[in-house]
Amino acid sequence: MGPLPRVGNLRAVSKSSHPRLRVAAISFLNTAPLMWDFQHPPLNATLAEKYDLAWMLPSECAQRLASGAADLGLVPIAALATTPGLRILPGCTIASRGLVRSLLLVRRAGQPLAAIRSVAADTASRSTIAHSRILFHAWGNPNVPFIPRSADLDSMLAAADAAIVIGDPALLALEERANRFERTHEDLIYHDLAQEWHTLTGLPFVSAIWAAAPQSKVLPSPLDETIANDFIQSRNHGLQNIDPLVAEWSRQLPLSEQTIRTYLTANIHYTLDEECLEAMRTFFRLAAQCGALPEYTFTGPQ
Repeated sequence: MGPLPRVGNLRAVSKSSHPRLRVAAISFLNTAPLMWDFQHPPLNATLAEKYDLAWMLPSECAQRLASGAADLGLVPIAALATTPGLRILPGCTIASRGLVRSLLLVRRAGQPLAAIRSVAADTASRSTIAHSRILFHAWGNPNVPFIPRSADLDSMLAAADAAIVIGDPALLALEERANRFERTHEDLIYHDLAQEWHTLTGLPFVSAIWAAAPQSKVLPSPLDETIANDFIQSRNHGLQNIDPLVAEWSRQLPLSEQTIRTYLTANIHYTLDEECLEAMRTFFRLAAQCGALPEYTFTGPQ
């Protein structure tokens, strides 16, 4: 799903003598509050002089930072274990303390979790895949293969016993659940992966954080706190403007305004607090234990 139409000229020529910071951003609905100031007046023009935004999938954000093609990016937390030197900006996250609705494992009702032989996985987020591997270990099915597939539930289930769908495609799959049953008469079970993670660990499901590239030539070390403040302020303003966001995104996605409002205000948690940091420590420990990610010592924001 593409990003909302740009408000203002995000690629205007910078009036500053300093090069603009290249930002890898995500176009899913769940990032909308984080990006408020970058897309809306009165601050979008000022931020466009400092930041150059490009829109992509979460996994692509991580690749941009790893290659040095971006200076900042909203990356899946799994990237911290696979890209040495990434630095976390404090303050913001994409997380959920319970039900999230946009991270789904869908399986056929007659096939228990422990008996699933293959999973078609939307590879847009490596963190969701790593979380899922941890869950399958807990479910007694540690070696189930994950097959990369584009985010289309019908084709995914035609290729595998179960499917992992994330982001806007997952929200749409939930919305179409009744219609799909009428069309296929296939009885499916929809597992909310954030809720499953919370049941296993008692902690939030942390999907993504803002991170700085390890090889950026224009970012200071330590990071200038004004950079983190720009993103924190944008999030705060976004959460203060839920009504306009609901109106914008209800024109972009075939979802009701109430569904979008609940998602942005109740399902997603946007503050990188101590509970989320503890969830990340637990995630990296369990991911290393089950072989989903290499060993990584999580030290928090830098």
